[in-house]
Amino acid sequence: MEAPIGVIDSGVGGLTVVKELLNRLPNEPIVYIGDDARCPYGPRSTQEVRKFTMEMATALSETGIKMLVIACNTATAVALDEVREHFSFPVIGVIVPGARGAVKASKTGDIAVLGTVGTIKSHAYDDAIHALLPSATVHPLACPDFVPIVESGLYKSENASGIVKKGLAGLVVKDFDVAILGCTHYPLLQNHIQAHLPSDVQIISSAVETVSDVECILVSRNIERDDSRRVAPIFYTTGQTEQFLSIVEDWLAIDKPDVRHIIL
Repeated sequence: MEAPIGVIDSGVGGLTVVKELLNRLPNEPIVYIGDDARCPYGPRSTQEVRKFTMEMATALSETGIKMLVIACNTATAVALDEVREHFSFPVIGVIVPGARGAVKASKTGDIAVLGTVGTIKSHAYDDAIHALLPSATVHPLACPDFVPIVESGLYKSENASGIVKKGLAGLVVKDFDVAILGCTHYPLLQNHIQAHLPSDVQIISSAVETVSDVECILVSRNIERDDSRRVAPIFYTTGQTEQFLSIVEDWLAIDKPDVRHIIL
């Protein structure tokens, strides 16, 4: 099936999912919307996040997508069910796959969850983890300063390392063997996060497990693309195209990516 896979996010964070899609399913076309102009979603109200998520999903539905990935954890937490009810194509969130990856990786059942204020307040990860492992102990931590670092393009800077260290201070007295990056922006800070967590803590990004779900749905519904020729992804941003383009080039190693502005 030639139709693209749609991916939406509050900003550039969902590019971590796109990176895994390009690695695992290189012949599948991708169309992406990052709502950088209204990022971050974490501090916003549930009503706002639902509205913005539906606007992005609707915009991509009009391009004829065959599947939608809500790559934003906050949007997944509050809007996944509503989006699924509204559209006929399959819609995948990132929270259940992330929880599944963490439960598989944890030997002790003690799992830290790093996320936005909105994601942590929703208890969506707690619920998903306990549905898979009722005996698990979850240590949630809101990290509101992380997304702005990534959106600004400063995720490799020394300043970013200091902000991450400060943001993780609440976990110092906790005992856990796995930490979920409960926001798709956070993998761009993974080196900093790993440096400020105990060396034996395994970090889980939901992107790998999410793309496994995408692959299963493509096969089960027989909607894979048969053509083996690669199609360049298309990226839309509600914000500044120059900043978005530079992050796409850096994170995805795509030369001259197709980045366009969109008004929702």
